[in-house]
Amino acid sequence: MTPKVEYEIAEHKNEAVIFIRFDYDAALIARVKKLVGVQWSQSKKAWYVRDTEQYRQKFGLTPKPIGADTLPKIDPANQAAYQTYIETLQLKAYSKSTINTYRNEFSQLLFTLKSHKVEDLTPDRLRSYFLYCINTLHLSENTLHSRINAVKFYFEKVLKREKFFFEIPRPKKPSILPKAIHAEDIKKLLEATTNRKHNIMLKLCYGMGLRVSEIVNLKITDIDSKNMQVFIERGKGKKDRYVNLPTTILEQLRAYFLEYKPKKYLFEGQYGDQYSTRSAQKVFSEALKKAKINKEVGIHGLRHSFATHLLEAGTDVTFIQELLGHKDIKTTLRYTHVSKQSIKKIKSPLDNM
Repeated sequence: MTPKVEYEIAEHKNEAVIFIRFDYDAALIARVKKLVGVQWSQSKKAWYVRDTEQYRQKFGLTPKPIGADTLPKIDPANQAAYQTYIETLQLKAYSKSTINTYRNEFSQLLFTLKSHKVEDLTPDRLRSYFLYCINTLHLSENTLHSRINAVKFYFEKVLKREKFFFEIPRPKKPSILPKAIHAEDIKKLLEATTNRKHNIMLKLCYGMGLRVSEIVNLKITDIDSKNMQVFIERGKGKKDRYVNLPTTILEQLRAYFLEYKPKKYLFEGQYGDQYSTRSAQKVFSEALKKAKINKEVGIHGLRHSFATHLLEAGTDVTFIQELLGHKDIKTTLRYTHVSKQSIKKIKSPLDNM
């Protein structure tokens, strides 16, 4: 008879952990030892793993409450508003990334208000707050848009004050073109990335035009090597789509499976949990340095490069729209401004001197 297993969520060595306790059982110990990142605590006389969403799910524990780390930093006068705000976002089934963005931006307002109740704010007070964000905090146009959207959600969707923002103007967004990387530089970047996991991650980002959130969310079951397709589940806007698996990566992908043995997600972290977007960004940044590519661009640049290089190869823009998962063709058409072969052929008068 297998002994009863008890779990305890706690802090150990300045890290959030889950203790695993049970009466001595050799077979159970052998199973516990197979958990990725498991350690034995001599002082607590128990096995433990990092407190992650994956382990909470595996052990049947309650998920981590969203925003629990921020709540104690908010004045008690606004804590109920903060919790209701997050609950409303969840009930409306917003994506995890959108919830995180909105709660972060809304909490900045609450930090500023201190004990002043957020529901008592008037449009004029909010207008003053956004001017403070511009003139004192020097927020960029895009960040200010995110903050306005987050605060607007509270007043219009939580408090149901539909026209509360009617007289608050928005900053004009800058027209920024996608930053693509030259094909030769991408080749250098991939050659400089010798770690097999990191190399495949970057190749798939570029070779399938994936967002960073999509690459870390890829599951093993999403890969269909027989049809050479990959299923992208609930991409931006909760839209599913299929993309083509590059034929040149298949053998390398099989070798990666044999070496790393991922359980659920194609790319897993040190402790068997899902690879983070921040870690993927870091992989790309390190690859840029190793390849000595002096360009200010994030991992999203691989997606931009995928679209630009397809356009330059003569691929119909509507096919590119489908592969990228764009809802509006106008979003895809931005790449035509980056890739204009006819304009590139025009010689500057300086070259004729």
